Amino acid sequence: MSRPFHLVDVFARERYAGNQLAVVRDAGSLGTAEMQAIAAEMGFSETTFVTGPPADGAWPVRIFTPAEEVPFAGHPTLGTAQVIRDHLADGRPETVVLDLQVGEVPVEAVERDDGESLWMTQQPPDFGDRLAHEDLAAVLGLPTEALATDWPVQIVSTGLPTVVVPLADREALTSIDIDRTAYDRVTGARDAKNVLAFCADPRDDANDLADRVFAPFYDVPEDPATGSSNGCLAAYLARHEFFGDDTVDARVEQGYEMGRPSLLELSADAGGDPVTVEVGGSVVPVASGELV
Repeated sequence: MSRPFHLVDVFARERYAGNQLAVVRDAGSLGTAEMQAIAAEMGFSETTFVTGPPADGAWPVRIFTPAEEVPFAGHPTLGTAQVIRDHLADGRPETVVLDLQVGEVPVEAVERDDGESLWMTQQPPDFGDRLAHEDLAAVLGLPTEALATDWPVQIVSTGLPTVVVPLADREALTSIDIDRTAYDRVTGARDAKNVLAFCADPRDDANDLADRVFAPFYDVPEDPATGSSNGCLAAYLARHEFFGDDTVDARVEQGYEMGRPSLLELSADAGGDPVTVEVGGSVVPVASGELV
């Protein structure tokens, strides 16, 4: 049985930028092992599988890295929602709800002056352990003074735990050289396998931050645009009042070191309970085909 699939670039302003995603439709009869094999064959950071029509308004979707299934990831959520709007749902709805392992995640299409973007409301964040700056400096292959030690290194999760690491400047960001031994030592006993390093020194003055995300555990040495980890970053920025108060409205660059320039929009509010987190960006279609 052939199954349609679509390739899209997420958090991109044009084709061949942002983060690549393969979305496989009509995947309900595929087993877990076959889905994993397809994800490894695609070789992108993630591949998603729409396993059926919506139940109670939510589309069932599974997400796989080349190495294993994950409960949530950001750019697959936005990219899959766009494919559902374009090819599966009636009337191209403004809001699509995905049923993921972490629960239901709504995605809303928003029209702005620079075009349409999709926004997802992530799960309320969990703020975990604070880690030693010197330990994460070792993971990143940097001297400890390259980190912004006035701010904590902390594990945050909105569905997929991430170690958030503040850096002093963009020179530190571009100088990262992951030490796999140190990475395994820090992440091995923890659920947090993604490491996000950020600085308040973007290339474009229109943006607020630049970051990079590394996930060797998932066979993703570096990710060009990471909605889940940037949601964790948004929660971190709001909780620690990085911009002077407990709200965040920021634009983040990612992927430049990989030749995949990406732009993510972050919104968070830590003034209430629970903390609210939203991440937005554009989705660009690239190709369609069939699995045979």
